[in-house]
Amino acid sequence: MLEATCLVKTFGNLTAVDKVSFTIPDGTILGLIGQNGAGKTTTFRLILGFLRPDSGAVLWNGSPVQENMYNQIGYLPEERGLYPKETIEQQILYFARLRGRSKADITPKINEWMEAFKVTGKKTDKVKTLSKGNQQKVQLIITLIHEPKLVILDEPFSGLDPLNAGLLKKSIMDLKQKGACVIYSSHNMENVEQICDRIIMLRRGKTVLYGTARDIRHSFGRTKLFLESSLTKEEIAETRGVQSVTAHKDGFLEITLTDPDAGKRIFERAARNGYIPMFNQQPPGLEEIFKIKAEEEHE
Repeated sequence: MLEATCLVKTFGNLTAVDKVSFTIPDGTILGLIGQNGAGKTTTFRLILGFLRPDSGAVLWNGSPVQENMYNQIGYLPEERGLYPKETIEQQILYFARLRGRSKADITPKINEWMEAFKVTGKKTDKVKTLSKGNQQKVQLIITLIHEPKLVILDEPFSGLDPLNAGLLKKSIMDLKQKGACVIYSSHNMENVEQICDRIIMLRRGKTVLYGTARDIRHSFGRTKLFLESSLTKEEIAETRGVQSVTAHKDGFLEITLTDPDAGKRIFERAARNGYIPMFNQQPPGLEEIFKIKAEEEHE
């Protein structure tokens, strides 16, 4: 289990991380979100011991993270780093040995991992001959092949197409099933919502959201309504409690409410005209909530 308690880190007059706390039990995935400069990478570096907090603590299974624990950690930094003139096999073996794994242990697994991530080419190919996406997958293999118990992924979906992003999501879920603690940052809120057990959002170093995706969404109320009926956009817009109405090309309306009870009024009005093909009232999505919390900074 990873525990971060009241972490603070300053650089001169800038407070990059301001009293941030969270817990990641074994077999749990935490999504760390926030705008660029929110403090995500600094938080990762505090966990790894690359930076020392001004105050607060990071504990891994009840003890401070020490150098002898690094072999249990897999870290994918946002800034990628591979040796272009080395082969895929040489690259993987080099980093695996830095994590205390032997050549005899890792070599038989390389083809299996390359197949799982659908890396195009052979393990004897040089890194520089690979596409950007395949280089990204090789770096992911390097991060995971030593089977770490704590995995930190900084923007792992960057540069991956939807198919390869799906492979990465599967690998993250596999890590969870094996009992690893996983923490990762992403600007793709759909991925975050799909696979994270808990989410923490930072803004200017402070925690502004923390909890499950469901709890976070429901805390904003059922203010999104998707409607297909005989009511016009103008008729709905004049309903008390309606903030905005957007017509989609597929024939339904997306309605943002300031008052969730407005959904009842719209339903009753639409029902007077008979059959309603679509009525779906739900909390806002995580991406919309992200925008709401980010924009609060500028109000």
